[in-house]
Amino acid sequence: MSAPSIEIISVNVGRPQRLLYQGKEVETGIFKEPVEGELFLSKVNLDGDEQADLVYHGGVEKAVCVYPYEHYPYWAERLGKEMRFGAFGENLTVTGLLEDEVCIGDIFQWGEAVVQVSQPRQPCHKLAKRYDIPELALWVQETGYTGFYFRVLQEGMAGKDHQLRLQSRHPAGITLAYANRIMHQDKKNQEALKRILAVEELSTSWRETFTKRLTGEVENTVKRING
Repeated sequence: MSAPSIEIISVNVGRPQRLLYQGKEVETGIFKEPVEGELFLSKVNLDGDEQADLVYHGGVEKAVCVYPYEHYPYWAERLGKEMRFGAFGENLTVTGLLEDEVCIGDIFQWGEAVVQVSQPRQPCHKLAKRYDIPELALWVQETGYTGFYFRVLQEGMAGKDHQLRLQSRHPAGITLAYANRIMHQDKKNQEALKRILAVEELSTSWRETFTKRLTGEVENTVKRING
């Protein structure tokens, strides 16, 4: 995963908007628009970007949402829609960072900023509502085409024209695809849960979920997926 193979296709930001869905208003920050030039990346977000639901989105461990552009053709065909940059509410649309290659704890340099992979993205019902496809969040989860989040280790200016360079790969080698499989399919795999929990860089929310599973408690995902 060398630097020349990674390309930032688009940098996308947006503030919360109100979406009318089945007669009800839903506030969401999922609508992102491409921007040019440099932006300041703080510990919690890019300048000009905000989240509506700070319980499940944003914060220091989900400061930047990343989505692989390689998945766009699949979704365009399956949904029968043109997919514009930022289609999944991501801040960075990239190539060369697929879920079966990127590991939790990997560190990257982006412009002046230094960022670290904290967890895969867990799709929620607002993505489904954006496209008026109730099953969409579940489809994203089932395909494993989830994207992921960066936490910010060093703040600074960053932009589309800056390279995203791999600084260090985490020695544990826990890929996002592996973490997704344990989160969504192989939920009671105790050995795998312990292996992932051994990665200190794992986000707090995923750590809490996996720790509970070691005691036999499996979370209810209906609210996240269906709203």
